[in-house]
Amino acid sequence: MKNIKTVQGLKEVADYRVSADRRLFSASEEEICQGWTTDIYFVKTREILRAMGLADTPVVAEVFAGRAGILAGVPEVKKLLAGTGAQIWALPEGESFCEKEVVMRIAGPYDSFGLYETALLGILASSSGWATAARRCKEMAGEKRVVCFGARHVHPAVAPVMERAAIIGGADGASCILGAKLAGQEPTGTVPHAVILIVGDTLQVARVYQQIMPVDAPVVVLVDTFKDEAEETLRVAAELKEKLHAIRLDTPNERGGVTPALVREIRARLDQAGFSHVQILVSGGITPERIAALREAGADAFGVGSYISAAPPIDMTMDIKEVNGRPVAKRGRIPGITPTPRLRMI
Repeated sequence: MKNIKTVQGLKEVADYRVSADRRLFSASEEEICQGWTTDIYFVKTREILRAMGLADTPVVAEVFAGRAGILAGVPEVKKLLAGTGAQIWALPEGESFCEKEVVMRIAGPYDSFGLYETALLGILASSSGWATAARRCKEMAGEKRVVCFGARHVHPAVAPVMERAAIIGGADGASCILGAKLAGQEPTGTVPHAVILIVGDTLQVARVYQQIMPVDAPVVVLVDTFKDEAEETLRVAAELKEKLHAIRLDTPNERGGVTPALVREIRARLDQAGFSHVQILVSGGITPERIAALREAGADAFGVGSYISAAPPIDMTMDIKEVNGRPVAKRGRIPGITPTPRLRMI
């Protein structure tokens, strides 16, 4: 944040031009830090307070949640406000919170951080929504693995944020390269139908997969492209034997999707053929409710996409609760700092 010049007033906004050479519509890190993603009324607020000599009024603001969930996005807010002089207290990332609970408190001269209200609320709202959805999936999966496959369902600019938030919420991994890296992990994934369709045979792909992938990379083969899933599973298992770590089921809805009955059959056939070590990864429209049934049928891991990526944001609201040390609040809210012992200075 240091040495970053923020948008100063309405004339600067009016004069701002979007480059015709811009490749993507998403905001860059620099644009967010400069304030170009804020709501215009915060620029107007800056001008009014500066005109009245009140821009540096010391305030305390609190952020509270519209519904219960899992908190994510705290490190981004911390970095966004770095260098502003504001002090921040927050619940630890990954902690659960209740409806209306204060999840963050910010204190400092209003002009130093007020411009960022839009951005910081959006960061917390979206990230917490994704983390909460991932937590629900993991709770249903128990000791079984949950991997976030949601990057294809959102804009690429926010896909890494989403998949990192999913890991914060409890997902065991993520397929998006940058999302996994941001969470301190390596990305997790198998191969798409595309390579099998191009080659023309699942078994040929499985052979090359096993030969050229890193020795520590689990061999997981998609088995629903051309043949009956059970038939293809046994065909691949007979070829790769102990080198096959898992098969992946991603049967489309047009063929009935991945059902507990299908998982149960494949688990039985693998066991009967001596391949009890081969695990079953399921993906395609996976929800917490489906996880419960599929887990009971014998699934070992779950690739969850749209349930996490489409999770609604958790509304976050920021209220000023103290001005110049004096308790204040809008009508309907209680003036003054809310007693919140779980907050920690970050």
